[in-house]
Amino acid sequence: MGKFLKAGRVVVLLQGRHAGKKAVITKAFDDGSKARKFGHALVAGIERPFKKVTKKMSQKKIKNKLRCKAFVKFVNYNHMMPTRYTIPSEMSPATMVTDQQMTTSDGRKEARHFVQKL
Repeated sequence: MGKFLKAGRVVVLLQGRHAGKKAVITKAFDDGSKARKFGHALVAGIERPFKKVTKKMSQKKIKNKLRCKAFVKFVNYNHMMPTRYTIPSEMSPATMVTDQQMTTSDGRKEARHFVQKL
């Protein structure tokens, strides 16, 4: 069986706080790493999407409604379900978030803000 959990694959998270949310694999670790000895992936997704905006809303309210919240985390392969969709290679999912950023809290925050701006 071929490797299908590559960078750019859209997945649905099944467990934990982000269960049911869609995410994109940015880097896959099939054989695990020193810290996590199981197959896992670094994913980036949207925790809270945009809300509906109508014509009669004020500019302040529209600005608040158009905010979304992103998340970046390591997820075990058992806790995600791949979909048939992938994002275009022009978006370069491997450069969205790196595993070096995930080592510090400032790096995680910076990565999350970068994903939010996409």
